[in-house]
Amino acid sequence: MNEANNRDSEFLGYEYKELSVEQSRVSMYLDGYKNFGWIADDNFDLPKAGSMATLHLKRNRKIMNKMELTRLQRNFEACMNEIETLERSKTANARIASLTAGVLGTAFMAGATFAAVASPPIIWLCILLAVPGFSGWIAPYFLYKKLVQKRTAKVVPLIEAIYDEIYDLCLKGSALL
Repeated sequence: MNEANNRDSEFLGYEYKELSVEQSRVSMYLDGYKNFGWIADDNFDLPKAGSMATLHLKRNRKIMNKMELTRLQRNFEACMNEIETLERSKTANARIASLTAGVLGTAFMAGATFAAVASPPIIWLCILLAVPGFSGWIAPYFLYKKLVQKRTAKVVPLIEAIYDEIYDLCLKGSALL
């Protein structure tokens, strides 16, 4: 009977959490969640391939300061989502601008082709439309690189500020454990 009571006192109840994150951010998520009482569940292996990874976490159900840790954890998750959004914003406008320039270049080339195959061929119009057409095919690469560079210069300080906020959240969470 004494052995049964001893086993009951060792019982630990866990709550579980499963989340999908980018493979490149797995370490950051694991390190961050550790400060809110979560640990990686040993019953699952971390996948090594693919762009997304599924993290399986657990924490003690009777953890102290659970409400405050949950609030800090939600702020951490919001910061991580904000970082992902800012990372995607680096290329979004540049992609749209370069695709638009490429489509316009293609439209000019189509006009040049129609001018060349017309009966009788209108050579001066063909040349006039081909010049912006070729420019519209060449410019998107340089346009994309320049716009990404400009946006990155604006976004990097914002991302660094969010990393500082994450550091503060993790520090507060770690102090509550």
